[in-house]
Amino acid sequence: MGIPRQVTTIHGHEVSYRLADEDRSRPTLLLIHGMAGSSRTWRHVMPDLAEDHTVLAPDLLGHGESAKPVGDYSLGAYASGLRDLLATLDLGTVTVVGSSFGGGVAMQLAYQHPELVDRLVLVGSGGLGREVSWLLRALTLPGAEYLMPVLFPPFFRDRGDTVSKALHDRGWHAPHLAEMWRAYASLTQAENRAAFVRTLRAVLDPGGQTVNATDRLYLAAAMPTMLVWGDEDPIIPVEHAYTAHKAIPGSRLEIFEGGGHFPHLEDPERFVAVVRDFVATTEPVPNGLVPFRDLLIGA
Repeated sequence: MGIPRQVTTIHGHEVSYRLADEDRSRPTLLLIHGMAGSSRTWRHVMPDLAEDHTVLAPDLLGHGESAKPVGDYSLGAYASGLRDLLATLDLGTVTVVGSSFGGGVAMQLAYQHPELVDRLVLVGSGGLGREVSWLLRALTLPGAEYLMPVLFPPFFRDRGDTVSKALHDRGWHAPHLAEMWRAYASLTQAENRAAFVRTLRAVLDPGGQTVNATDRLYLAAAMPTMLVWGDEDPIIPVEHAYTAHKAIPGSRLEIFEGGGHFPHLEDPERFVAVVRDFVATTEPVPNGLVPFRDLLIGA
């Protein structure tokens, strides 16, 4: 994808990441992918964002090329892991950009470690309401993990790559479908499936999302926050964006008309433009934990 993958070891586990432009004088962006995704989801926006930012895109544990240990796959554990990665790479404070499940991780990082977060960008984010696609809910059902080898056999991945290339060669471009196919194809590998199930069940049940940040969204007033959403998102409804926007004083809302669940893939030029403008026109709230403390006391 142009920006090489690197690896570091944290707590004995390999963590894969991509890091573009390590100029510490520039703002740093931390890009967090969604469930069953990887740092590759940012491949169309990282090079442009790196023109005026340091950009870090990790593979979360259990995803991509990072380790897939048996362990804690909760939002809190992911937030702590990102804190440790930032410390290992000595990157300081960051603007956090989280897509889908990565949005839930981004909010958790801001909640647990506000002293590390300059700004918050939520892209088709989880954790803002109960509603979510029926397929993800179905995969939380008891025994679903035993059906996954049948639902996602190895030839599924190979056949998908062939079809995707054929469509591309014929001028058919559907980046959101390609990204979803890539995510589901990763589940053809047993260790990926195990990590996926643990991650999924940490935030969903058959009725929908079980982790909901809406009762704490007022805390996001302590830092600049932007919501980016496709108005035809089939995974997490755009209504979540409007509700969160109303609940976060001073937040910015960017709706991509005709867009789906992956605005950064479907319209990368606009995505880069709105993120760049958001960073350029906002200032991090100083004093770290102080604004959060004041909001909690006043609640």
